[in-house]
Parts: sequence; C-alpha cells; structure tokens
Amino acid sequence: MEGNLSFEEVLNRDGRLIYTNVGISMMPLIREGRDVIVIEKCDVSSLKKYDAVLFKRENVKGRGRYVLHRILKVLPDNNFFIVGDHDTSGETVNAGQILGILTDIMRDGKKYDFGSFGYKMYIFFICTLYPARFFFLRVKRFLKYAAGAVLHKLKIRG
Repeated sequence: MEGNLSFEEVLNRDGRLIYTNVGISMMPLIREGRDVIVIEKCDVSSLKKYDAVLFKRENVKGRGRYVLHRILKVLPDNNFFIVGDHDTSGETVNAGQILGILTDIMRDGKKYDFGSFGYKMYIFFICTLYPARFFFLRVKRFLKYAAGAVLHKLKIRG
C-alpha cells in the first residue's frame, strides 16, 4: 500500500482499495499472496447475506486488524454475523466497523466471475455447510497429521 495510508484513508480518498490478499480465512476462494482483491466503499444499509466485506477489528495492531469475511446473517441494530469461508467460528460486527465490499478478485490476470454458476454453487455449499465446517476441517487436519506421522514412521519424510 502506498506510503503509510490506512485502508480507511485509501477508501475515503479513492472509493476503492486494490490489494494483494494476506491470510487464509477466505480460502479456497481467495489465495494468499496470489490473488488481487478490489474493495469498494459501500452503503452499509445495502449489504446482504453472502456479501464479502472488509471490516476493521478494534484494538488489534498488525495482521488481523483488517479482515475480509462473508456475511452469513444480517442481525438487528445494524449488526452482522460474519465468518471467513475457511473458518470454523464467526463474529458479530457492527456497521461502523465495515469499510467496504469485495467487488472483484483478479487471479492470473483474469477477473473472477461472481455471477457464474460455479460461484453460486460455491456460496451455496460453503455457507449452507457452515454448521458442519468445524467437523470437516477437524477431520482434514487430523488426516493431514496422521499422514505426516505415518510418512515419518516409514522414514519417507524428514
């Protein structure tokens, strides 16, 4: 990012923030260090379920201060229940914390198509299966750990 401008300052000045993603909480949709994301300033009252929004966590310095996650539920009193596509737990965010909405993803020089059938299926499965996500991610981590332990025992790996 240019100079020492905050995300808020860039969005207020330009209305748009173009940034290379950092973090894995929106995998597999957005890949860390590879995809370029475009966040645009938005009217918070127009946000709806499944929108991916950039928000600012209060009292956090450095990595994790600015977070891009998906709205799973619009709550009363201008609050939103938000969770990363790769996370097992979510958080409640108030409208004042939201800085903008994800409008584009650039991967390998091409724009990601948010209107495609594939994206709609992705949203359906990633959001519908949210309650079971904890179980699936735990099984995935266990299998990865078990495979590493077996390979180590067999001296195939370090």
